Amino acid sequence: MWVILGVIAIIVTFFNLYLYAAGKDYKLAMAMGLSFTALTLCAEYSMVADWVEAEDWGALMDVVPTMEWALWFLTIVSILLNITPILLEKRSKNR
Repeated sequence: MWVILGVIAIIVTFFNLYLYAAGKDYKLAMAMGLSFTALTLCAEYSMVADWVEAEDWGALMDVVPTMEWALWFLTIVSILLNITPILLEKRSKNR
């Protein structure tokens, strides 16, 4: 489930950037991109919780250390990409 939500978050984020470049209202796409990013994190956390409940320590030791930095990195990239139109809009207004 987290993979599906993550792919949707990526698609919506690029749609957000496309809408901004086309000069259209991008704010709903921005909110959806950030929302799907949050849902991806929740789904990943749920999967890890299931592994803890099942006491699947092997899966936890294999996946969690790598996924930790990946989730941090991808979440930060998602936030930066989704707020880029706002920052660019603000910058162009200040000129």
